[in-house]
Amino acid sequence: MNRELFAAGERLVSPAYVRQGCEARRSHEHLMRLLLEKGKCPEDGWDESTLELFLHELAIMDSNNFLGNCGVGEREGRVASALVARRHYRFIHGIGRSGDISAVQPKAAGSSLLNKITNSLVLDIIKLAGVHTVTSCFVVPMATGMSLTLCFLTLRHRRPKAKYIIWPRIDQKSCFKSMITAGFEPVVIENILEGDELRTDLKAVEAKVQELGPDHVLCVHSTTSCFAPRVPDRLEELAVICANYGIPHIVNNAYGVQSSKCMHLIQQGARVGRIDAFVQSLDKNFMVPVGGAIIAGFNDSFIQEISKMYPGRASASPSLDVLITLLSLGSNGYKKLLKERKEMFSYLSNQLKKLSEAYNERLLHTPHNPISLAMTLRTLDKHCSRAVTQLGSMLFTRQVSGARVVPLGSMQTVSGYTFRGFMSHTNNYPCAYLNAASAIGMKTQDVDLFIKRLDKCLKTVKKEQNKESDISGVDNNDKTEDVDIEEMALKLDNVCLDTCQDSS
Repeated sequence: MNRELFAAGERLVSPAYVRQGCEARRSHEHLMRLLLEKGKCPEDGWDESTLELFLHELAIMDSNNFLGNCGVGEREGRVASALVARRHYRFIHGIGRSGDISAVQPKAAGSSLLNKITNSLVLDIIKLAGVHTVTSCFVVPMATGMSLTLCFLTLRHRRPKAKYIIWPRIDQKSCFKSMITAGFEPVVIENILEGDELRTDLKAVEAKVQELGPDHVLCVHSTTSCFAPRVPDRLEELAVICANYGIPHIVNNAYGVQSSKCMHLIQQGARVGRIDAFVQSLDKNFMVPVGGAIIAGFNDSFIQEISKMYPGRASASPSLDVLITLLSLGSNGYKKLLKERKEMFSYLSNQLKKLSEAYNERLLHTPHNPISLAMTLRTLDKHCSRAVTQLGSMLFTRQVSGARVVPLGSMQTVSGYTFRGFMSHTNNYPCAYLNAASAIGMKTQDVDLFIKRLDKCLKTVKKEQNKESDISGVDNNDKTEDVDIEEMALKLDNVCLDTCQDSS
């Protein structure tokens, strides 16, 4: 309501009451004005009434919400279901235009404004998280893998002779397939074992650049966030190599925004060498539905070039989700989540260490990995390698998600490439192990319940091993079965394990 409407209302209701309502309205508008003027995440989160008012004000700026609008084109924001319209707050036109995902749509000023504000807020949060010199970013409605592909396709036009992408190995399918999908040949650089950690082999990277020739290398594709015992790549050193040889550098920072260490590595890499773009997931870092990513960098023109490579318009859903989330949290709320995640990492580490020692195992020493932990499974693997996979199945059926058991010697073919020791990031890691991660949003009760269920599963597997040892050599006719709920879980098909692997 504007001043004229409030004045009209004073003829029907006491002017004192109307003025009070007007002042309340102004308090909402003040927050909106500050957001539009500064383009930064508010320190304190907004309440839902302010958020919904803001979204409504933006939505009515789109042509599909005009009173009396007459659309005669093939794409006029028509929606058959009112429920679908409400789900999207009536933002129907999406973002961008056919030639640029960041361009303004004449038909959809509100959606375009939403897109610009979201990108501005996300840039502010990336700076807050530790990459202070980042200059540009945009939200893209694709997950991390396809967003990496978009970066590689953009580089193709800059480096027409390039055929190869140098990739320090990380056993995660989507980042590998992102290179294949873009039409390039991944050159896998095996990691080197330092203590328990798997680290970047810098000499092998530089030797491969010299062997292939810098002009034939599209880029170095490095990684920050990853499963222990692999740790983030040596980004500073890789950035220097890229700068020295004039090779672009793309960083897969999938869930690294929540880690100050990962963000510091990117900041330092850009300071001492070359990082062209870094890509991060929306769902893993901001607790929104899967389907979006952020492409960010230190050169405005290159990031704009990537945005123009996206063909056609795009869904506004990921942008809307992260905008609502950041305005609800505020920068203070997001910083609180980052602080709590660090605390949960220490708590999970201590609890997992205690449990591992109780079973004559140990927590792998991976100080360079700030998110993921790994606990050895030597005693299980020593008796029977199947016991390791059974543990994974048991955890999965007991609703423990995210934990990964990694047996020795797994073989996996991805897009025609065969990896030995798949999931362990190397051909021959010394032992089988179990992964758990402290990600943003984790609570103390999550850790406690995980440790309790893992303890119970380990006891069951140990009991089963002891039972098999006791009855080995005894005639099968003399065996008796004592089947309870725990032992039934051991007989589940290994499809559960496959499901766990695919979800990683």
